[in-house]
Amino acid sequence: MEQFQRVVADIVAGKLPQQSDNVTIYERSFEKIEGSNIIMTKSGTEKYLVVAGNGALYNELDGESVGDGKVCALTHHNSKVLNKHFEYTKPQAFGTEIATMGLGDRLGVASPGHIETVMNRKVKPILAQQSIRELTLLNRTMTDILDAATFAVFQEGYKDGYGADADHIKLEKDIEYALGLGFSFLTLDCSEQIRNDIEGATTDDIHKEFASLPVDRKEYYKNHYLNKSFEVQGLEISYDEASLHKNVLVYGEAIDFMEHVYTEYIAKADRAIDFEISIDETETVTAPEAHFFVAEELRRRGVTVQSLAPRFCGEFQKGIDYIGDINQFEKELHEHAEIAKYFGYKLSIHSGSDKFSVFPIIGKYTEGLLHIKTAGTNWLEAVRVIAQVNPDLYRRMHKYAEEHFEETLKYYHVTPDLDSVAPLAKTADEDLPAYMDHDASRQLFHVTYGILLTAKSSESGADLFRTEFFTTLMNNEDAYRASLVKHIGRHLDLLGL
Repeated sequence: MEQFQRVVADIVAGKLPQQSDNVTIYERSFEKIEGSNIIMTKSGTEKYLVVAGNGALYNELDGESVGDGKVCALTHHNSKVLNKHFEYTKPQAFGTEIATMGLGDRLGVASPGHIETVMNRKVKPILAQQSIRELTLLNRTMTDILDAATFAVFQEGYKDGYGADADHIKLEKDIEYALGLGFSFLTLDCSEQIRNDIEGATTDDIHKEFASLPVDRKEYYKNHYLNKSFEVQGLEISYDEASLHKNVLVYGEAIDFMEHVYTEYIAKADRAIDFEISIDETETVTAPEAHFFVAEELRRRGVTVQSLAPRFCGEFQKGIDYIGDINQFEKELHEHAEIAKYFGYKLSIHSGSDKFSVFPIIGKYTEGLLHIKTAGTNWLEAVRVIAQVNPDLYRRMHKYAEEHFEETLKYYHVTPDLDSVAPLAKTADEDLPAYMDHDASRQLFHVTYGILLTAKSSESGADLFRTEFFTTLMNNEDAYRASLVKHIGRHLDLLGL
């Protein structure tokens, strides 16, 4: 801890420490609060809080004494202390009046770059955003992602607000746990309540199943929708017997679940929560009448949502551009955007990273009020940096990803043509970063992140890649930040944000 002696001496004197060869100073983190002075630092590849003084902040942080101060590891306890004393380090809800962007930091080190990217933009960052699936694949927890966001916000001195999304939550125990931790955004995944089997059923079968519903349930829906037309921002949406019966069977149980979650958890929360409904994880495209049906039922039941994610036409595969008929996408996106405006919530775009060809369309029809989720694209930019500065590590990871790709298909729907990927043995080191510009190799890495970052040696049990990966990344922190600012910035430019 000798390397921190000078830093401690400076902050005891209330001065901003200077950069040195052995300690990096994050100048924007320097804070003075009620008798305590504190700053974020880095020694080697590890970051620390350095604090001095005699105030509550100093007393509450856990750390090792150095001179008249303490050097504190970035632990969960210390994260909660920062949350207590610096309100801006706690996640918050943003409602429907500004665009939000889910940034899905899989690594826990991308948020500083994300923060720089959104500065002076018409968008608020949802820095902590991970699904249960992603957390499981990476052996991370909800607490881990909240802590990473807290420390990043403090490091950057970012006081404009950020959110934390408990992403694609399906189970009530996870909802309760996430809200208890302080998440400010909940994405409710209704895929297990949505009836995918109805799409392939015959008209007669659909009518028979609808007829078997309780009388009061049938009357509830028929009285409001059957043979009725609704004027929605210039669109006319109507329901005959066939469309009504189908929508009730496909979405009825899911809507009941949405209402239950809202009533039991969102409405009872002691703070504002951004509540998002996901109906996109289905096998069928969300028709305008289906979107309206879900939203109208939520309105009728007093359920307020801040955003809703339909399933769009075409394919939103991970890590690559939109696949499909762009003209048809524009027509349907326009309809969905108008429905969202009619009900007063934001349209949400899932698997939204790298969909460059349709971003201008999305920006146009949402008029800059939307929620868009990205996730693995910041991991891919990290891989790009690895390819640039540690080609040997990249080669080993690439080979391992190819060997284990098939294992990922139970978690992700991707269709890369791996035969189109340039042979690794014939690619020069200086050309390795170009793999992250090729669709198939992007998807190869996009879906194998969990396998790569948890791989162990069968002989020693040591990490095959993780330790070297993070060491390389932290030694090239500025390069990673610049890569994120460029790549995520391109998303925001094309969305008009």
